[in-house]
Amino acid sequence: MNDTATSFSRRHFLTQASCFGAFSVLAHTFTLPAMAGSLTDDPRISQTPLVDAGFASVRGIGEGLYATVSDTTKGFKTICNGGFLIGRDSALLLEGFGTSAGAAFQWDALRKVTQVPVIGALDTHYHFDHSLGNAFYGAHGIQLWGHASVSRRIIESYLPLQGADRAATLASYEKRVQDAKSDSQKQRAQGDLAAITSIFDLANASALTLPNRPLAPAKLPITMDLGHFPIVLESYPGHSGTDVIVRVPEQRVVFAGDLLFNGMYPVCFDEKATVAGWRATLKTFASWDKDTIFVPGHGQVCGQEGIQRLRDVFDDISEQAEKLHKAGVPANEAAERYVIPEKYKNLGIFAWGFSIGPAIVKLYKEWSTS
Repeated sequence: MNDTATSFSRRHFLTQASCFGAFSVLAHTFTLPAMAGSLTDDPRISQTPLVDAGFASVRGIGEGLYATVSDTTKGFKTICNGGFLIGRDSALLLEGFGTSAGAAFQWDALRKVTQVPVIGALDTHYHFDHSLGNAFYGAHGIQLWGHASVSRRIIESYLPLQGADRAATLASYEKRVQDAKSDSQKQRAQGDLAAITSIFDLANASALTLPNRPLAPAKLPITMDLGHFPIVLESYPGHSGTDVIVRVPEQRVVFAGDLLFNGMYPVCFDEKATVAGWRATLKTFASWDKDTIFVPGHGQVCGQEGIQRLRDVFDDISEQAEKLHKAGVPANEAAERYVIPEKYKNLGIFAWGFSIGPAIVKLYKEWSTS
C-alpha cells in the first residue's frame, strides 16, 4: 500500500505547493501544545509513538486505540487529527485529512499494527481538512462513512472552487487587506486571506470523494462491535452541522473531531455552526467520566481540562460580546472589538474571520431570536 494512489500530476504538485505556501502563514497558529501533565502518566497512553513523521505522529491511547495528532508547523499532509480503532475482527479509520498523502500515512500506520479487515473510514464532518484526502480510501476500496449531509456539503463547498478563477475568488479578501485601517485589521485580513487561499488551492488539488455509507442522524447513536470492544457513533451540534464523534465507553476514550479544539480558539465560520448548541455539547462532554481521554480535531490529546478550557473560551467570547450587544454595538463591529485576555494569548487562531468573528456574529443572532 505504499504506492498510495497519489501519483500527482505536475499541475497537482504545483497547486499543492501553492496551498502549503498559504498554510505556512497560518502554521504558527497551530503550534502543538505539550501533552497535559495529567496524561503523561496515564497507563493507557503510549510514551513512545508508533510512528512520527513530523507533520503527524500516531500514538496508542488505549487497547486497540490510536490517535493521529498533526503538527502543522512541520507539514500539512494531515492538517487535522484522526486515529484508528482496532478490534479482534475489524478496524475503523478516522478522517480523510486534508490530502491523500495524509490518509495514506495513517493507513500505513494502521498496517504496522494489524492486518484485520478495515470496515470503513469515517469523516467526522465535511470540512476540507477532514475530507479532501478521501480519494486515497476510495482508490483502495475502503468504504467511506459520514453524516448523511457530508456528501452534499462537500459538493456545495468545494466543487464550485474547482476550476474557478483564483484571482476572482480571492479578490474580496485581498481588498480587505488593502482597505485595512489599522495594523490589527490588516493582520486579521491577511489571516483570512491565507485561510481562503489554502482552502481554494487544496480543493483544486483534490479529487473530491464522497462517503458511500451515510449515517442518518435520526438513527444515531449507533453501537457497533469491532470484536473485543463496542464503540458508539454519536452526532452532536456545534461546529458544522455534520459532526459525528466516536466514543469507546469501556475505555473512556472519545474521538471528538472538531467539536473540540485544544489550545486553539474554536472555528465557528460554518453556516450550520451554533454557539448555543456547541456549548451544550461541551457541557455533555464535561459530564462524562473525569478520566476520559479526548482526541480533539486539532491540538494535543487531552482530558477534561481541555473541555473546560474551551468552555471557558466560549464564556469569555460570550461575556465580551454581551457587553457590546447591550451597549448597542453592531454585530460586525463587535466581531472586531473582542480583546484576547492575557490568559488566552497563547491559544492559536486559525483566522479571525473563521473563528472569533463569526462566533460573535452568531451570538448576536441567537440573542435576537431568543
